[in-house]
Order: sequence, then structure tokens, then C-alpha cells
Amino acid sequence: MVPSRRAAIAGAAALGLAGAARAPAKRVVSLNPCLDANLVTLADPSQIAALSHFSQIEDSSSVPLAVARRYPFVYESAEEVMALAPDLVLASRHSSLATRNALQRLGIRILLFKTPDSIAESFAQMLDVAAALGREPQARVAIARVEAALAAAAPPPGARPISALVYQRNGFSSGPGTLMDELLRRTGFTNAIVRYGITQTGNVPLENVVADPPQVLLRGVPHPGQPGWSDRVMTHPALTAVGSKMRVVTFPERLMYCGGPNLVEAATRLAAARRRVEVSA
Repeated sequence: MVPSRRAAIAGAAALGLAGAARAPAKRVVSLNPCLDANLVTLADPSQIAALSHFSQIEDSSSVPLAVARRYPFVYESAEEVMALAPDLVLASRHSSLATRNALQRLGIRILLFKTPDSIAESFAQMLDVAAALGREPQARVAIARVEAALAAAAPPPGARPISALVYQRNGFSSGPGTLMDELLRRTGFTNAIVRYGITQTGNVPLENVVADPPQVLLRGVPHPGQPGWSDRVMTHPALTAVGSKMRVVTFPERLMYCGGPNLVEAATRLAAARRRVEVSA
């Protein structure tokens, strides 16, 4: 069974680069959408053997489709990965255990990652991937680009924080202690999830949002075509009824987890949302 993107996306701070220094990897396969972005940003194109299949889906890819479609992709089976003869595989804790075990038995090196809980952990991931690729200078440039975007997105000194709620399919929202929570704070927001008595990442009931709307709702992007309930909750008419109290801003789910190069777009979008509220205040 192909895992959901949310499950597959668990990947960002490396669990460790074990062993002595190695020669840079020459053929790398990514099994994770977050790692796709890091690989494409940091690697020489000749080092990319394949990206994850999520890279080929518009609302799931963490890489621009025009870029992602330059490369092969895999559905995470051991057979298709082995056929590419990689010398390194980038995987998350939610990547197929059977595939990881099979690759390890064949002596293929795997770097295992977890979801980053902070911007610092996200930077650590970029540095770990770059070290495996022999591309440390590229990581330093990419990190500097993110830091510049975060600095540009920071609120003016003394600005009053604006309440914001990430609201994705099924009302899914990032809780305290997450990468998204830190990103909100860095760009001038408070995470409104806590006002509903929710202390960790999870689903926020629509009734709570309507009864006590945040100043900004960072709404996800529904699937194209006929939406199911998980999508409809993001565009429910009840949200329109509180439109005078709450500004709705599109914020793709892919920007919630990955960090790394995607932090530039995430910070830019959040800063733009904050400034729209400031202008209308």
C-alpha cells in the first residue's frame, strides 16, 4: 500500500551519519517528499538517481513539477530502487520497513530521517544530506537563503502578534513544539490552536473555529475535482459567516513539515499574510 504523504513526510533531522568519512555518494534515491527538496537543492543533477513518487503530484510535491519531472521516480519498492543501483538512499522513519531491510541486506547505504521540530533541526538535515553528497558549500548557501527569508519575514520591532491557525484537510493543525509553530512565531503570529485547549498537533473541530475565529486562517488546498469531507471542512460555509473577523489565506500542506529549502516560500507566504492584516487593521 502506498503511504499517505503526511505519513511519508516524516523526515527532516537526520538520525545520524554513522561510520567514518565516506566518498561522496554518486547515485542517490529519495523515498520522501521532504528529502526530494533537499536532494534537488543540494545535489549535482548527476547525483540524483530518483525522487519519490510524491514529486510527480502537484499538490504533494515539495519540488516544482517542472524540475521534479526531469528525474526518474520510485514508488518505494525495493525492486525498483535496486534496479537504479544507488549507493545512497534517503529515507524517513515511515518509509517502507520491508524496503529498508531489503536494501540493507544488499549493503546499500541508507540515511534515516525524522520530522524536524525546529528550524535548527531542519538546517541540520540539510547539512547531513550535503555531507553525504560532498556538497557542503551548497548547503551553506541554501541555509543563508533561508535565514535571509526569515529575517525579511520577521515582524517590525514591538509589533503585536497576530493569531493564526493552520487549517488543513480534516481540520488538521500544527501544535506547539513543531517546526510550523516556530515558523509562526518567527513571522509575527501566535499559534491559535492552544486557545481551543489543544496542546499537540491534531484536528481542530470546525465548531471551535467558528465560535472563536483566529485573525488568520491558513487554509490548505482542496483536492481538484469532487471534494470529500476532509476537503470540504476547509471551505465550509460556516467559515464564510465569520469572514469579517478572520482573514483566510491559502497555505499548502506541503509547507507545514519539510523545512529546508521550502522554508523560504513558507516564510514569504506568512509574512505576506501578516502584512495584509496589518494594512487592513
